[in-house]
Amino acid sequence: MFEKSSKTQAPARPGVRQRRGVERRRAILDAAEALLGEQGYQAGTLKAIGERAGIPTASVYHYFSDRHQVDAELLQRHIGELDALITTALESPELRTLRDAGDAVIDPLRNYFRQHPSCTVLWFARGNETLDAHIRAFDTSQAERLWHFLIERELLPADTPQLVVQLAWEAGNRLFDTAFRHSPTGDDATINEVRRMVTAYLETYAPKATKRRG
Repeated sequence: MFEKSSKTQAPARPGVRQRRGVERRRAILDAAEALLGEQGYQAGTLKAIGERAGIPTASVYHYFSDRHQVDAELLQRHIGELDALITTALESPELRTLRDAGDAVIDPLRNYFRQHPSCTVLWFARGNETLDAHIRAFDTSQAERLWHFLIERELLPADTPQLVVQLAWEAGNRLFDTAFRHSPTGDDATINEVRRMVTAYLETYAPKATKRRG
């Protein structure tokens, strides 16, 4: 005769809880990105990140054990986007010289760092072994990919040692670091020297015909 009513809500379905968890992790990372970009590395405490995301600090700890885990996951997100940008740039059929190939790597990195200051902050947060390991892995994989690319496009001879491109990447990387340490937007004069230095070094290994095309 009477409909039974319950004042208690049914527990959230697993799919709903999972989706909510994904959304909260994304909100935390977005808040961390904003704080780091606006206020620098010291501002990215879990308490400040939680306040920015509108999530209680205790709940933030449910998703990340400490701020280093937040930093690492945010950096990995940046690295994934950088990898996609460089992949797209190297797919261009217009890359016909060593200078073109260098620009296809340097320009996406420069532009991304300028558009995402939180990435720059994390990239140069020295002393964090986890972040340093992610960056080293990125540099190693990108140098190897560039080596394969230059040989496939016949910009370098097939017998060019992989070490050559690894050293070019490392040398350019050090100057690139200098450009962004001197200026948060990257000093253009230093970045242009990166282009010249890397191109000149690689040209010492290039076929004569390639040198003439460059």
